[in-house]
Amino acid sequence: MNHEELYQEIDSTQSFTQRYLGLSLGKFFLLFIIVLSFGIYLGVLLYGANSLEVLIGLQDYENYLQGEVHRLKNDNAELQREYFELKEISAK
Repeated sequence: MNHEELYQEIDSTQSFTQRYLGLSLGKFFLLFIIVLSFGIYLGVLLYGANSLEVLIGLQDYENYLQGEVHRLKNDNAELQREYFELKEISAK
């Protein structure tokens, strides 16, 4: 048996992952589990309770509350002005 026949025989006994990826079956499954776990982690990160959607929603709510604070401050200033005008009229 020469070297070429030996290499052909070894190539035909190797699995798909060994032939094309250079991985044994155990290493392939380990890599598969790592990639799958990372995908699940990204899914939870993007769509879970601590997701980007929640962050954007909270930022929108913060902007709404800041607008309400500004509006209420203006209303308060107007009401104080009216109060002092009425107080001045009643003092005369």
